[in-house]
Amino acid sequence: MISVASPESSPQITPHISTSDISKPIPETLIFRSKLPDIPISNHLPLHTYCFEKVSEFADRPCLITGSNGGAYTFAETHLMCRKTATGLSNLGVKKGDVIMLLLPNCPEFVFSFMGASIIGAITTTANPFYTSSEIFKQLSSSGAKLIITQSSYVEKLRKTEENVPKLGEDFKVVTIDDSPENCIHFSVISEADERETESDSIDPNDPVALPFSSGTTGLPKGVILTHKSLISSIAQQVDGENPNLHLKEDDIVLCVLPLFHIYSLNSVLLCSLRAGAGVLLMQKFEIGVLLELIQRYKVSVAPVVPPLVLALAKNSMVENYDLSSIRIVLSGAAPLGKELEEALSTRVPQAIFGQGYGMTEAGPVLSMCLGFAKNPVPTKSGSCGTVVRNAELKVVDPETGLSLSHNQPGEICIRGPQIMKGYLNDSDSTSNTIDIEGWLHTGDIGYVDDDEEIFIVDRVKELIKFKGFQVPPAELEALLTSHPSISDAAVVPQKDAGAGEVPVAFVVRSNNDLELTEEAVKEFIAKQVVFYKKLHKVYFIHAIPKSPTGKILRKDLRAKLASPS
Repeated sequence: MISVASPESSPQITPHISTSDISKPIPETLIFRSKLPDIPISNHLPLHTYCFEKVSEFADRPCLITGSNGGAYTFAETHLMCRKTATGLSNLGVKKGDVIMLLLPNCPEFVFSFMGASIIGAITTTANPFYTSSEIFKQLSSSGAKLIITQSSYVEKLRKTEENVPKLGEDFKVVTIDDSPENCIHFSVISEADERETESDSIDPNDPVALPFSSGTTGLPKGVILTHKSLISSIAQQVDGENPNLHLKEDDIVLCVLPLFHIYSLNSVLLCSLRAGAGVLLMQKFEIGVLLELIQRYKVSVAPVVPPLVLALAKNSMVENYDLSSIRIVLSGAAPLGKELEEALSTRVPQAIFGQGYGMTEAGPVLSMCLGFAKNPVPTKSGSCGTVVRNAELKVVDPETGLSLSHNQPGEICIRGPQIMKGYLNDSDSTSNTIDIEGWLHTGDIGYVDDDEEIFIVDRVKELIKFKGFQVPPAELEALLTSHPSISDAAVVPQKDAGAGEVPVAFVVRSNNDLELTEEAVKEFIAKQVVFYKKLHKVYFIHAIPKSPTGKILRKDLRAKLASPS
């Protein structure tokens, strides 16, 4: 079972008021809200019931389309497969409150498993199939998952025999969607179960349903507890209400090339599409030629993207050989997108409305979205992340004082509403450092709200590095670096990169000034232990890591060294 302690300690940002300021009035909190009115949200329902609530209206329309082979499931077939998978999971001993792990690329089985787990009250944690064994077992141990659904090609990673790690067959079961390696169960065993035998326990809106991992504003990856209520609220904020289906319609085909193990794709692509009745075109990996061919063949109308994908669409000459006129909306998220890149893409798909959104796993994940494609369009400025979602509140606070700021004043973005996480798994300290006693979630992002209520992100307080939208926690790499016998101390910071946005680079202190330790040796040491986007791109040797009197790494000083031409 998953539980989370309620925040008990002080908020993340506590106002610091000097004695000379005591007589001065403290400014009232300025709360920003959506330009659209609040809406009724059915967040008393379980997630699966809500997502399939209107399935009879578009039962025969394509729901899941597999780009690699052209296979398709209608909404009725998808709903049935989810119910069958629920029974199959239950037959394997998965109960309400248990955790399963999906170690899969984008595929129909991902959808069946996630929704099937929801039906029986189980929780799904998603992991990148390209993770190393070590990274997988860290998440497996932390989440307590008792079953992994994956492809046979990843099973060898799960046969690790070191002490103090879960053992395949003893601590967890493995289900594979293709072949059946030794000690593994084929997915057909669960997908061919009798859906009429499913017995669903009563599900409370505050029960967990998803457990993505995020580093939050600082530290190592942590399990983010998203409940039925929080995910339903987030979906509704995007596609329900008086302006129905803000960016999705029943006849839309939505591109799903972004990985479903990432909350952006899981929430804003898959779950929103299921609710709205839009078809989802599943791609397992990004290849520009295949992507363009599929957009043209299936007449993709909504394209959720990230900045590196925008760069490929804007710059690759192959784009001119394909018909992309079906695209009416391009949604960009996961990382900031520059004005120049946005304008370059608009020349390739001039008919499309372009919008950025802003999110954070802990926020459920969407904080703000462009309304330029709503029923009553509201044009947004270049670089804007749109306005705060409905049924939520946003404020901007001074990072030093914690006091509320007004329009056009940069500060830390804070969000409050029914969509935010319940908390971090088994980590009440991190929970209370992120969600304060008034229920405000502190994002660690610096931004401002302009006079038109549009949100702009300008900087980050948090340490997290974003490589092509993927999270790279410095603390994780620093722990690995200092485990090397020839490294006495280390710090990891982001360096700007045109293609990736940011790349991780390390400052390393050699043990006993061991000059035999080279940059390539350090990079190789890390590369063997982490997924590709966490690899170090540069190593700088330094005599000492700059730290505050309390021992905190002074990352600003290290970033300044990177910016210095000397």
